[in-house]
Amino acid sequence: MNKLSFSSVMLWFGLLFLYAPMLVLVIYSFNDSKLVTVWGGFSPKWYGELFEDQQILDAVWTSLRIAFYSSTMAVVIGTMAAFVMTRFKRSWAKLTLSNMITAPLVMPEVITGLSLLLLFVHMADLFGWPKERGMLTVWIAHSTFCAAYVAVVVSSRLRELDRSIEEAAMDLGATPLKTFFLITVPMISPALMAGWLLSFSLSLDDLVIASFASGPGATTLPMVVFSSVRMGVSPKINALATLIILSVSLIAFLSWYMARRAEKRDRMPINE
Repeated sequence: MNKLSFSSVMLWFGLLFLYAPMLVLVIYSFNDSKLVTVWGGFSPKWYGELFEDQQILDAVWTSLRIAFYSSTMAVVIGTMAAFVMTRFKRSWAKLTLSNMITAPLVMPEVITGLSLLLLFVHMADLFGWPKERGMLTVWIAHSTFCAAYVAVVVSSRLRELDRSIEEAAMDLGATPLKTFFLITVPMISPALMAGWLLSFSLSLDDLVIASFASGPGATTLPMVVFSSVRMGVSPKINALATLIILSVSLIAFLSWYMARRAEKRDRMPINE
């Protein structure tokens, strides 16, 4: 019998440390008791009550829409910023842009949220827009800090590209814009997808910035969960968290399965 190595022990300990709380949460989502810390028997009733809670369902739909719009806008802004950071000649303007883009990565969310709140208030006083804070202001706020993460991911990919492929396309008559969309974008598409998924997760999970930028008409899911936890944890939150874990696990499995199939297809010998 092979002895367990130190690395194997630490691996299993790390996995247990990460996933044991999730397993407990999934189990207690089927708790019949109203007290989340007391087991009262097996019952799936909280899932039924979850789908009858219109406030949570509206918050889920609002959060999904904001996360989709924010991640899409962040990919556009972050890709342009990454292109400037990697392709333009070194100058004070490029250095300033790089520092401004990466600032939200180290800026506390409370400061970011407060600054955006003051910006929206002063813009409403000066220009009359936005008239009220809602889903639009949350979308703008999430796009600003998500773009920083996309810029870092895409810029690392752009630095690894072979510039000779783009130069060959332009030598053959392609314009820089056409070269970017037909040559550069397909080569950095994995980084774009990674940045989009990261931005989607960050926007869906954000609480602090959304609390500053949102109004009465735009309550995100983290805000609803936080407010309900302050008044006492409801077993419906466990059911909601279980469904989120199930959805994320399913997406991760499908991504792994598709990547494995693509890898096997690439390794198959070509019949001459």
